[in-house]
Amino acid sequence: MKASYLKRIMASVLIICTVFYLLAAPAVKAADNSDAAVTGNNYPIIMVHGCFGWGGNEANGMYYWGGEQSLTQKLIAKGYTVYSPSIGPVSSNWDRACELYAYIAGGTVDYGEAHSNKYGHARYGTTYPGVYKEIGTLDSSGNVRKINLIGHSMGGQTIRMLAQLLENGDANETAATTDGSLSPLFTGGKSWIAGIATIATPHDGSQEAHRQSTIEPLTHQFYAAIAALKGSGFDFDSSEYDFKLGQWGLSRQPGESYSDYYNRVINSNIWKDNKDLSLWDLTPEGARELNSYVKAQPDIYYYSIACADTHESKLTHFYVPNTNMNPVLIKSSAFMGMYTNNKEGDVPIDSSWWRNDGVVSVISAISPKVGSTDQTINYNGTAVKGVWNYLGEIDNTDHVEVCLMKYDRAGIEQMYYNLVDTLSKIAMN
Repeated sequence: MKASYLKRIMASVLIICTVFYLLAAPAVKAADNSDAAVTGNNYPIIMVHGCFGWGGNEANGMYYWGGEQSLTQKLIAKGYTVYSPSIGPVSSNWDRACELYAYIAGGTVDYGEAHSNKYGHARYGTTYPGVYKEIGTLDSSGNVRKINLIGHSMGGQTIRMLAQLLENGDANETAATTDGSLSPLFTGGKSWIAGIATIATPHDGSQEAHRQSTIEPLTHQFYAAIAALKGSGFDFDSSEYDFKLGQWGLSRQPGESYSDYYNRVINSNIWKDNKDLSLWDLTPEGARELNSYVKAQPDIYYYSIACADTHESKLTHFYVPNTNMNPVLIKSSAFMGMYTNNKEGDVPIDSSWWRNDGVVSVISAISPKVGSTDQTINYNGTAVKGVWNYLGEIDNTDHVEVCLMKYDRAGIEQMYYNLVDTLSKIAMN
């Protein structure tokens, strides 16, 4: 795989987020293991950003979840325990899952002996105090303390990876780590997640990966989208935004200007023929590889939401952007709405991929299918464990609006409240 091809995916995750409306989805027969979740839970909710994303207020007054107003703070005000971590914005799903585990449980990030040796980066990273160190222990009623996870865009892939590692561990890490330093993340046997919800996630990758060829214009595209929403006062130099590539020796140094840091990252050799970055995971081919071993776990409720902001042209029958789409996404959306690919070895792309939100196809956001054995059903009010309960799509909403809420804050916020309520009704066990 050439470096230029790996770099193409940067555009497929310019920014931010989602929520839901009900619509039909392809149904398959599901196992008879439904659970009427009526007693509810008070598990913490971890909201995980996508590629180029951030946690807290790193982006100088612009919240990933909520734009100019923090959605996480509004959820906390409603009585929920909510965290929005900041993990590697351009790192691989493996590395991001390792960081997410340390953020939740506490301790130093361990990327794994086998994994780190394979890809040539440091094994250990940032040390976190842990926002929920008691995860996995029993409460006073004998219930396991768990979490619920919400992921936007690539964040949805990352939380699936975390669930896979917690439940099943990793045989390569177990075999390679013989000195007693194996991270608990890689030992498996941890049923610590109650529910997973993905929003506009490229479960099968994005065909936008086949359009772009260099990394720098794509990062400029990201900045343009944020600046357009924030206004002329947005300044990355005064922000705390960090690519979080310390494992690759690319940490932002104290006093280093953002432009110097940015140029150092962009010109690094890590982008050359490297499958341990988001650039690979977000291609259809990288997603196929991830889907082949990251499976829906039988004890977890999975929910998904798609966004759509295109319509079929009566003249060409291609899918074209709606008039309300963020201008930064129009070119990518138009490309996705007409692109097909039958190249040998690649994931086949046909017209079923054309409806999109500017970054992710609706069909890709529904559930993993390419290389996956996961099942999908339409959510009818009763969720089923171990399969994808498709909640439907938010129409006329692009990949940016669904998180930054510039034009329909009240409607999109209510969608999030409904989603969090659904997760909080999962029965404790």
